[in-house]
Amino acid sequence: MDHIIVAEQLSSKIAEIDIIRKEIKERGEQKSQKITDYERGMAIVIIKLENGVSFNLDGEEIKNPSKSILEKVAKGICWQEKLEMEKADANYKSIITNLQAVMAQLNALQSLNRYLE
Repeated sequence: MDHIIVAEQLSSKIAEIDIIRKEIKERGEQKSQKITDYERGMAIVIIKLENGVSFNLDGEEIKNPSKSILEKVAKGICWQEKLEMEKADANYKSIITNLQAVMAQLNALQSLNRYLE
């Protein structure tokens, strides 16, 4: 490989890392927001269940569950928020893995560059 081509690829990988760093920040904030949404939703549902409010879950009316299963019932009611939280977590982990792959490519290019020098 030509030294100039390797230098251009090195520059490109560094620019790609900068883009990924910004994406990590955005996805981290999204992940935090989804966790907060889920935790808030759970608290609201638990309070409402304790106050006798009924919920419909897949066609089943839920009202006044026993204290021993209250949290499990609330989790079932908040399934969508939990799904969004899990998706945000997967997206965050995905971008971290992407960064690691780009950094490995950068390291390989740096080694090649040293060899060419």
